[in-house]
Amino acid sequence: MVDLQGQYKKIKNEVDSAVLNVMETAAFVNGPEVANFQKSLETYLDIKHVIPCANGTDALQIAMMALGLKPGDEVITSNFTFVATVEVIGLLGLTPVLVDVNLDTFNIDPKSIEKAITSKTKAIVPVHLFGQSAEMEEIMEIAKKHNLFVIEDTAQATGAEYKFKDGTVKKCGTMGIVGATSFFPSKNLGCFGDGGAIFTNDDELAKTMRSVVNHGMTVRYYHDHVGVNSRLDSMQAAILNIKLKHLDEYNQARRTAANYYTKAFSNNSKIKTPTVFDKSNHIFHQYTLVLNNVDREGLQNFLQEFGIPAPIYYPVPLHLQKAYADPRYKKGDFPVTEHLCNSVISLPMHTELDQEQLQFITSKVLEFINK
Repeated sequence: MVDLQGQYKKIKNEVDSAVLNVMETAAFVNGPEVANFQKSLETYLDIKHVIPCANGTDALQIAMMALGLKPGDEVITSNFTFVATVEVIGLLGLTPVLVDVNLDTFNIDPKSIEKAITSKTKAIVPVHLFGQSAEMEEIMEIAKKHNLFVIEDTAQATGAEYKFKDGTVKKCGTMGIVGATSFFPSKNLGCFGDGGAIFTNDDELAKTMRSVVNHGMTVRYYHDHVGVNSRLDSMQAAILNIKLKHLDEYNQARRTAANYYTKAFSNNSKIKTPTVFDKSNHIFHQYTLVLNNVDREGLQNFLQEFGIPAPIYYPVPLHLQKAYADPRYKKGDFPVTEHLCNSVISLPMHTELDQEQLQFITSKVLEFINK
């Protein structure tokens, strides 16, 4: 699904030099490489504060802790997403309120958000799924109307942009009060281990989040907040700082591969290709098809025979997961999410896909579907 070795070989000399430098200086935690990456990412995102942390799940949790959300507060988010989005809501004793998604973009449906708001609602967590921005203008208007925090889950969309009606263009993760991302190796901007970051333009919130990531300390051994231990190590920061320079190039390579897939499948009634939202420059963290009257498991097995992975993101909606079972929800309550979970399939998507590989993958998909 992701050719990390091929990508590494192209920047091997830079990465090896940066990692060796960290080893020689022995500044393994909170070393200068972390500060350098933080500044580089702030410049790239055009945002005042980036707070590095250990992973994307921590990033979401730290954001919610710093915002002062309390047990019983309701947080609205998408039902069609990776579990980490609701996991942190549950860990903090908050109440996850799930809503359905848009059939075309897979992203949270603003109309469903508005219907789900109650007197206990405190925040909305839009997920920029598969690399495409959610409908942020409408979401921000809803949040302003109801005085809610917007926490952007940008784990799959670092580098994606959203265009507002007035022509303003902003990077995903910079539109809400706070954005959270992951640098898991398979992400568009991925390190060689775990990593994450939180973004904000709010000075006071940034100060609080910097404290929370470091055991709640502002001054050493003086704990002003309940905190966690969540740090991005210097080696990962050094690698990320190199890869950040190539991020736009990487995202364009993904778009090129996506365009090839879409063209190959465009006239097939059994395949619905991803809809590219006209306000967002989709960066294709995943390339996900919706199948119509196709044996999905059979297609997976057929492709596997030829060494082509085709995973399902995601096979079970959150409201039907055992850990998040809730009497408020039952099977059938989220028709779009449930339909997608039963019909989506993803194809290899990474920066190293070449025309020969793309032709081979698409030909095998079509061979099975058209037989």
